[in-house]
Amino acid sequence: MNAFYNRLTSEQDLRLQALDRWNRALENRELRMDCPDAYHDELLRLSDEMDRQAMLTLAEWRDLRKAADVAYLRAVAGGDYH
Repeated sequence: MNAFYNRLTSEQDLRLQALDRWNRALENRELRMDCPDAYHDELLRLSDEMDRQAMLTLAEWRDLRKAADVAYLRAVAGGDYH
């Protein structure tokens, strides 16, 4: 039944890996608590790199940056300490 087996293309696989890296960075509590600025910079860098490689739509890129900003503001407000 190989006709129903849907393999990811290499572009899709790279996109999923990049999104996984971004999400792992988002959940990096240690960096978020130790240095919120570096945490935020890393999230923005990863989203910008995915955009540069045309892995994201404009809306997806904007959503990742918004999520990075929200996470940063929560970090500087001490969200991990409450």
